[in-house]
Amino acid sequence: MQYHQNGFRPGDPDISVTSEDHRARGDRLPDAVDVLIAGSGPAGLCLAAQLARVPKIHTMLVEPKLGPMEKGQADGISVRTMEMFQAFGFAEKVMRESMWINQTTFWAPGADVTLTRVARVQDVPDGTSEMPHVLINQARVHDMFLDIMRNSPQRLAPDYGWKVADLKVDPHATQYPVTVTLESTEPGREGQSTTVRANYVIGCDGARSGVRRAIGGQLHGDAAHQAWGVIDLLATTDFPDWRMKSFVRSPDDGILMVLPREGGHLVRLYVELDNLSEDERAADRGMNHDHIIAKAQRIFHPFKLDVKEVVWWSIYEIGHRLTDKFDDVPEVEVASRAPRVLLAGDACHTHSPKAGQGMNVSMGDTFNLGWKLISVLTGRADASLLHSYSGERRAAAKGLVDFDHKWSRVVGARGEEDTSDKLPRVARAFVDNLPFTCGLTIQYEPSALVGADTYQHLAKGFDMGMRFHSAPVIRLADARPLQLGHTIDADARFRLFIFAPAGDKGGAGGAVASLCEWLQFDPASALRRHTAKGEDLDAVIDTRAILQQAFDTLDFNAMPTLLRPPVGRFGLCDYEKVFCADLKRGEDVFDLRGIHRASGCVVIVRPDQYVGHILPLSARDELAAYFSGILRVRG
Repeated sequence: MQYHQNGFRPGDPDISVTSEDHRARGDRLPDAVDVLIAGSGPAGLCLAAQLARVPKIHTMLVEPKLGPMEKGQADGISVRTMEMFQAFGFAEKVMRESMWINQTTFWAPGADVTLTRVARVQDVPDGTSEMPHVLINQARVHDMFLDIMRNSPQRLAPDYGWKVADLKVDPHATQYPVTVTLESTEPGREGQSTTVRANYVIGCDGARSGVRRAIGGQLHGDAAHQAWGVIDLLATTDFPDWRMKSFVRSPDDGILMVLPREGGHLVRLYVELDNLSEDERAADRGMNHDHIIAKAQRIFHPFKLDVKEVVWWSIYEIGHRLTDKFDDVPEVEVASRAPRVLLAGDACHTHSPKAGQGMNVSMGDTFNLGWKLISVLTGRADASLLHSYSGERRAAAKGLVDFDHKWSRVVGARGEEDTSDKLPRVARAFVDNLPFTCGLTIQYEPSALVGADTYQHLAKGFDMGMRFHSAPVIRLADARPLQLGHTIDADARFRLFIFAPAGDKGGAGGAVASLCEWLQFDPASALRRHTAKGEDLDAVIDTRAILQQAFDTLDFNAMPTLLRPPVGRFGLCDYEKVFCADLKRGEDVFDLRGIHRASGCVVIVRPDQYVGHILPLSARDELAAYFSGILRVRG
């Protein structure tokens, strides 16, 4: 994190200078906004936190509830989401507060029908990520996004007590084509309405989405007709793995999952309840938290469970559904019209919570969408870029629904095969599915945003279209060890990582210096073409280099000027763009990520941390073509 760039400013550097046109809390609702977000769940807040950082983008977030969430709902944070949190700046805070899941255990009836631990599995395989898999109250994740919003230039806060009742899109209008009817949910004002015009509306308003309904979308899928209970509680027990993530299958009463939570005492249980008939809903049974506890006690037998306090509970039915529309554009009009209304999170996909993916995939939706909206609204990209959101995230949502469909049936299955192998069936499936549950299987298809894999051999550990897998490096200027991926902030910029060939120390005449000179000065380069006059050279594409030598053998002042540029009104030097392999600890990024040592390469990383392209250092035309396919000419 850099600050003091334009002069010393005391206080918390996370609190931005207020923009002149921000809307103070309590002001009347605006007549028009750039983006109206419906719903302040994880998807809505993740998007709002990105948009709030851009002073020129006017954003409004409406929420039917009357205040922020305090407890309940989701709790699992995958390693991929933790990598995303790092880009927002609060991963360390989540790691400090949360419960780390290191091992998962599996319990089943033994030979004498008594519950026995039959397997133990490492929850995150070695080398998967520098981040842990953690559990934390969803409300705390909300709080951290809300902190970013309230400290942003816009001082953005949700407008509680409002829901989207309807919207209309004028496809011929160029400014504020969406007219949104908002309806009050505040006691005493129910039914009162107002209208707001918007350039874009993002429906993050859940499985019963009013935004989805307004654009004619529907969820399609099936239900397993099985009721489950979820309960957060404080209890005493003699069950040995109370602070481990555990799957417990009883001889006769079904299965439950133990999820230890933050704070050292809180625990969540997912408990299999009753089968439902074809047309029956869980609510029809009249079940409550007492039914969940009683069933859990039967499953745990002979272990004791003495509940001291119930913090939150819910009963749900397993359903797997996917929307038929991710935006408002009819398929026959895709070539002639860009989206104005888009859906994210549970408005697009519903599933069981047992795989711990719902909140993660929902935030992944809007992390994908956020930089695209910012690029369009700031004039960096054409509005047609927004078509890529539906294509990329529809595939991610379908993968989630298909996976959860299979996983739910594995978890609920009965039969002798559970103990017929070295691992029970559910444990085997758990191990096989770890890449998915870590959030690491999403791979975007080749497109304008993802290049062909022609040069994948130059960086075998950075899979094209998949998340950029971080690795340790040493920063040259101050010898600080850090993770290369942690240089990527949630700021809508592309990253261009130059991995130097063997022997190249960054000095004049080398391949790194030659590429940097072209990027900085040639009118045909991506930096010159897509950076507007008056912007810093790294405002759109942030260029950094990684050298193979030890940091104490290199001269920072010999680096190309693009890698030590003057920034801000004082022209201060940016010392944070050159890195070296971490030879002292033996964690060489070139080895870890399979970088071709002899030739090096360029790795382009999209603003959402996914690998966009891998190219040779000499591939000037291909480098320029990649960005020309996404960004407008502004230089």
